Amino acid sequence: AAMSRRRQQELMDSLSRSAKHFNRSEVECLVKLFNTLVAKSSGRSAAVGLDRIVFQDTLYCAFGMTDDVLMDRVFCIFDRDNDNCIDVVEWVQGLSVFLRGTLEERIKYCFEVYDLNQDGHISKEEMFQMLKNSLLKQPAEDDPDEGVKDLIDIIMKKMDYDHDGMLSFTDFETAVKNENLLLEAFGPCLPDIK
Repeated sequence: AAMSRRRQQELMDSLSRSAKHFNRSEVECLVKLFNTLVAKSSGRSAAVGLDRIVFQDTLYCAFGMTDDVLMDRVFCIFDRDNDNCIDVVEWVQGLSVFLRGTLEERIKYCFEVYDLNQDGHISKEEMFQMLKNSLLKQPAEDDPDEGVKDLIDIIMKKMDYDHDGMLSFTDFETAVKNENLLLEAFGPCLPDIK
């Protein structure tokens, strides 16, 4: 069911306004890419949009993301209306922050990705969940989880400004503003520079 030309123009106008980090021709390219990806996923879901599988495949192929936990969270952040499908508006607005977001926008985005249970805090358990796959296991180690726990202790000393044993958004934001490298402290959830 092709969209009428007028409706398409209205969509482009609206997206060009709402995705403030893209110009109109970039929005048009992203919409074309979206339509190509949707064609791949059609048949699997009734809704018109990207399902989790095609979206994660895109994150993997285009941005080199490999962590399933984080890719799943990125899907949830893009899927603002929680209908398990990323529509064209969610796609363009999500990519606007993902690719070109200001530091403020990226801090908020990364925090939301890392807040696995969406309770407004990143707990030590959530950190453990995200970091346990990222550390290389040493063959001689008795308990490979000890290294992860040590890393979490170091992170808490550096980032938990209010010393409540978890990271609030304010803790995370302050830490990242003091040291930008901490933005992706719990794993890659933004594209690399390329």
